[in-house]
Amino acid sequence: MRKKKNSRKKTVRSTGLRHWLLFFLLASFLIVVFTSSTGGRFGVFHQLTLETLGPLQGFFTKVSLSSTKLKNKYIALLNLQEENDQLRLELAKVREQLDEYSAAYSRNRFLETALEFKQQNSFPKSMARVVGKDPSFWFQTLIVDRGENDGVVAGMVARTSQGVVGQVVQVSDNYSKILLANAPSSAIDAIIQNSRVRGILKGAGEQGYILHYVLKNAEVKVGDKIVTAGIGGVFPAGITLGTISKVHAKRRGMFLDIKVEPAVDFARLEFLFINLSEEQLVIDKMSRSSVFGE
Repeated sequence: MRKKKNSRKKTVRSTGLRHWLLFFLLASFLIVVFTSSTGGRFGVFHQLTLETLGPLQGFFTKVSLSSTKLKNKYIALLNLQEENDQLRLELAKVREQLDEYSAAYSRNRFLETALEFKQQNSFPKSMARVVGKDPSFWFQTLIVDRGENDGVVAGMVARTSQGVVGQVVQVSDNYSKILLANAPSSAIDAIIQNSRVRGILKGAGEQGYILHYVLKNAEVKVGDKIVTAGIGGVFPAGITLGTISKVHAKRRGMFLDIKVEPAVDFARLEFLFINLSEEQLVIDKMSRSSVFGE
């Protein structure tokens, strides 16, 4: 019973203290409000109240300012993200336009070079667009949009302003197939321009060309230009084929191992010219008559 009475007394005391503390805080608050509104001054009690409530007000003020700053930073980050997304879209559009301008510039440069080549060379020619490629290693060919209706026949030479592309091997009404000069099945009579040394230039696919049958004592060096020899009447003399990139003398054998870098970039061909001269027609007729004669 005594324990219960004591606990009740403690509860009553704690409740009373809470009431007094609440009353004290409320009174202090009212005093501060009253003082602020009247402009009067109080003594020690007022100063004590200010010293007590001042830190609390400062704390809540800091919390409020921090919350405001955090909110502003979050809004700024959202705006920054939107700006970044917009800039990314604009950058993608600019890059796309730049690619289009670059392609147009490259095509314009090619057409200027092609026009200059056409004006400088008097032989009749037909400009053709590459519409297909055969990726096989041995028979590397191109399909172009010119055929018999345009005067193209098998055996005609295809070239660009840089040099020899290849030879027409098959023709339909509106399309032609061209065997590339760097195909392993291709062989061209060639000559080193400076020393006039002759050889057979064979295709090596992506490796370019290999110049065969040049003796070890021949005057050959890296950087020498290789042109068509004109033998056989298929390729006119003096058309650029490539440049010597490597010369190696084997221990055995009579001939040098000569690698040649093509003058034409076969991987990037878009347009070319087909020689439509009467000489080409005569060659084609002669080749056909020889086949039938056999």
